[in-house]
Amino acid sequence: MKEKRMNCETARELCIISALASMGNFPTRESKKEAWFLSPLRKETQASFKVSKDLNRWYDHGEGIGGNLIDLMMKITDSSVSEVLEILDGNTYSITRTATPAKVTAKTKKGIIVGEVMDISHPALEQYLEERCIPMTIARSHTKEVHFEMGNRDYFAIGLKNTKGGWELRNGFQKLCSSPKAITHIRNGKENLAIVEGMFDFLSLLVMAPTWLKDSDILVLNSLAFANQLGKIIGGYGKGRLLLDNDCAGDRMTNTLLEEHGNLEDGRELFRGFKDLNEKLQDGN
Repeated sequence: MKEKRMNCETARELCIISALASMGNFPTRESKKEAWFLSPLRKETQASFKVSKDLNRWYDHGEGIGGNLIDLMMKITDSSVSEVLEILDGNTYSITRTATPAKVTAKTKKGIIVGEVMDISHPALEQYLEERCIPMTIARSHTKEVHFEMGNRDYFAIGLKNTKGGWELRNGFQKLCSSPKAITHIRNGKENLAIVEGMFDFLSLLVMAPTWLKDSDILVLNSLAFANQLGKIIGGYGKGRLLLDNDCAGDRMTNTLLEEHGNLEDGRELFRGFKDLNEKLQDGN
């Protein structure tokens, strides 16, 4: 048992560039004073996310927001401060020696309040699943219809529950998650493991290769930020197959995990030529 747990003061000093690298994000250009990245908060083709090496602070020019590593991890994982400290705890990121930073004023936002959870029955969600080529039998077996409140308004979505009781929430208009953010680990008592990025990768895998659920436990990352926290889990399996997205972030994380774990292999031949499993599934329907 560790004598000390990660605290805010220590976490703020952790190197942002090192933390981003551990999540598969590397600079597109850099100088002695700063490094520029493709934003980890959204999709973009030209880097607008800057990290100051002197201050160890980030700023996303596209979003107009910035801060320290805690602020960044809260955004990436949609987690609370305490949850972020738990994610960061035990990492080997370097400690930076920085000047005293200016105070960052964080905007508070009301979180998602989960209400009724039921079997999927709403026509809008059934239509959305049909558009994503997911049969209702598979969706109902592994996900729920989740009603929730956000910003004093009521919504509903398809929900996949994670290991800490939070929900990944998807509908035709929203991609959200309720706190706490965590992985989803489907345990079937198998010796092998399949690792996918998100909810629809998981559901698509069950459509495209249903025997995988019989042959393997399945781990849904729900965020690439959790990929480097899985050493003990991955080590507990005889063989693991990585099915991360065919994009820059997915390539980098796949290579990192393959180097760190000898029992893993790249399984993306299943959807070669497509960004992810669901894109491949939709192309074949």
